[in-house]
This record gives sequence, C-alpha cells and structure tokens, in this order.
Amino acid sequence: MLVLLPPSEGKAASGSGAPLKPESLSLPGLAGARAAVLDELVELCAADEEKAREVLGLSEGLRGEVAKNTGLRTAGARPAGQIYTGVLYDALDLGSLDASARRRAATSLLVFSGLWGAVRIGDRIPSYRCSMGVKLPGLGALGTHWRAPMAAVMPEVAGGGLVLDLRSAAYATAWKPKGEVAERTASVRVLHAPTRKVVSHFNKATKGRMVRDLLLAGAAPAGPAALVETLRELGYVVEASAPVKAGKAWELDVLVTEIH
Repeated sequence: MLVLLPPSEGKAASGSGAPLKPESLSLPGLAGARAAVLDELVELCAADEEKAREVLGLSEGLRGEVAKNTGLRTAGARPAGQIYTGVLYDALDLGSLDASARRRAATSLLVFSGLWGAVRIGDRIPSYRCSMGVKLPGLGALGTHWRAPMAAVMPEVAGGGLVLDLRSAAYATAWKPKGEVAERTASVRVLHAPTRKVVSHFNKATKGRMVRDLLLAGAAPAGPAALVETLRELGYVVEASAPVKAGKAWELDVLVTEIH
C-alpha cells in the first residue's frame, strides 16, 4: 500500500542536524526538478524579500519564512516525519507508533511537496516554505513543473498494490494516476455526516487517524474494494463509488460526526 499525503504549511524548526544532502532523498529521478526549484527559491528569497513574500503568498507576520528559505542549503535537516506538523500529522502521531507500524510508515507514506516533489517520511529535509500553489517567476506554476518528472517516477513507486490518495487538490495537480494504476487508486473525502460537507479540521484529523489505524493494524488491502472493507472493520463509515470507466480511480467518502 502506498499512501499519498499532503505536507503541512506550518513546519517544525530545522534543528541543528547535518544539512540537506539532496542525493540522499528518495525518488532520485526527481533530482533535476528538485534542484531547479531549490535554486530559484533560494535566489528569489535572497534577492528581494518583498517580492518573495508576494510570490509565496505570505502575510506580514510570516516574513521570517523568506529568510528561512535563503538558508535551505545550510540549515539543519531532520526526517520529514518530524518536519511536517499540523492537524493531519498531529492525528497521525508518527512518534508514538510502535516499531512495526513505524517500519510500515517508512515504506508506505509519501508526502508531496512544492519544493521536493515528494519525499518519504525518513528523508532528511530542512524546514521550508513553498506550497504547490506557488508560481515562481522562472519555473512557473509548481503543480505544472512537477507533472512530467512525477509521471516518470510514480508508476514505479506505486508498484503493484493499492494507492491511497489523501492529497489536497493543490498537491493532486502534481501527479494524477492513470491507466491500471488509477484503477487500484482510492481517493478519499471526509464529510461531516449531518451536513455532508467537507470541513477542513474534520478532513485533516480524520485522514491522520485513518492512516494511523491502518498502520497499527498492519493492514495490507490489495485494492480499493478491500480497503473499504478494512476501513469498515476499523470502525469507519465509508461510502464507495467504484469507477464506471476503465482507467479511473475509486472515490471514497468517509462520514464523521465528531473528532475524538
């Protein structure tokens, strides 16, 4: 099972570890595209703070994020699972998983990123600010920048098993499963049951808890239909829409009434 996650906008501090080693990151086929984004992002933030703040969509209160980006090559790096924070990652709570679940997380979780394309949770990265919705002056929209490189590497990364897609819309623009990979992909929405609307906090927290429960259970559903049954066994209320055409992903709605 491969689980596709969004990153978090807010991130933990880089810390004092050894700096980034780009060659050590997973998905080495993305190296060239990563270098291009890193080079332009660092240059932009070092050259013009106001323009960088505008390009990155940062408020006045987040001005310090620009300065942080200028030091990405020398800042301490930590495992991505420690860098990403926020509602989804708080609910996932990687640090409290048992050893077996942590091993499963290391091989099954893939976090999409405007700067790195995608990383595994054990990849060591510095804290940064660059969402997939950013449009850099030179490279353009990052969602578009990543499409070709991701299309080249993701079919192999996806392997032959289930792909559980929990990305937000902005990060889904970087790679869309196609063909037989799409047929074993399940995308998930979390709906507030009384209103049947997506509510951000419910959505993120439930996705984090769902991934945690799957990891702790050692679940290995072979495909979307088996995933539906597994989630129901774990106590989730799931409505599934199987694709009506070949080459399309399954769509799952998880209904929740409260966060606990």
